[in-house]
Amino acid sequence: MTNTLTRGILAGAAGTAALNAVTYLDMALRGRSASDAPGRTVQAALRRFDVDIPGRGAERENRRSALGAVGGIAVGVGIGVLASAARSAGLRFSAPTGAALTGAAAMAASDVPMAALRVSDPRAWSSTDWATDVAGHLAYGIATRAALGAAEPGRPVDRGLARVERRARRRAGRPSLSLVARSGVLGVAAGIRSSLGVAGPVYTPHPGSVSAGRRVGRAVAGLAVAGELVGDKLPMTPSRLAPGALAARLVSGGSGAVILARRERATLDLPVVAGVTGALLGSWGGAAWRSWAQRELGWTWSAALIEDGVGLTFAALGSRPPSTPTTAIVAHALSSDVRQPAAPSTR
Repeated sequence: MTNTLTRGILAGAAGTAALNAVTYLDMALRGRSASDAPGRTVQAALRRFDVDIPGRGAERENRRSALGAVGGIAVGVGIGVLASAARSAGLRFSAPTGAALTGAAAMAASDVPMAALRVSDPRAWSSTDWATDVAGHLAYGIATRAALGAAEPGRPVDRGLARVERRARRRAGRPSLSLVARSGVLGVAAGIRSSLGVAGPVYTPHPGSVSAGRRVGRAVAGLAVAGELVGDKLPMTPSRLAPGALAARLVSGGSGAVILARRERATLDLPVVAGVTGALLGSWGGAAWRSWAQRELGWTWSAALIEDGVGLTFAALGSRPPSTPTTAIVAHALSSDVRQPAAPSTR
């Protein structure tokens, strides 16, 4: 835990330095002044707790500017720690995707509070403002991702062996077409019933799981599915296309894809994209089916029960184990890169 925290702090600091470098370079090229939005965001947040920045005039402005800078550093370091914790937990993406996701997280952590506190409206930003914001946070993501990779323990000393291991890991971790397809199918199930995205993999047997933990997980997942199957039929249940409900389905589809990919020791990029896309399609398709069946056929309960069956079927199909064991894939990747030493001469 300590090493994870330390790596996260260092990586977040490196990312923050890269973000600041891009920001100051933009200021030098465009001749613009520093933004006061971070300071005003901190001030607006403090006012929510009936706390005001002390001082008057320039003294108060200086304090506000300093608090904005400190807040930015805290956000940068915090995202670095979260990225390090996710990496230690096994959530690993390819370098480009990991950098983009880390930068997007830092960008959201900065821009969402700013918009929520009505300090600035991103919808009114110019294309130049957006480009500057994206470029800075992309630099943050690249630097943070690179620092986390460099600080990771257990790096091989022999460079030749390191290259072989990296190639083998890439080949072994490349998601198969079957995994991507199953992630998409599981995502559709999550769009139909949000609990199925995680419940499907939980109910699928896989090697290495602890029986007691599996029983608890199945019990919780079963209760969630049963509750949703009942709640879906109630008239007061909100639309699945409402922002909160739709977000839950997208998260469920992506989470189910993460579980499948981690079981097969594959990278998460394509499976997660397939899972989220499938959840989006399942949400819209399920809502369209229910609306059409009620309007054209007069079906309410029947349409819901048919949708239940389709969702459960898709969850079972998407969660089925792969046909090729992961160990065989890893062994094949290693054997194709590592040359066996020649047999000693009998002369």
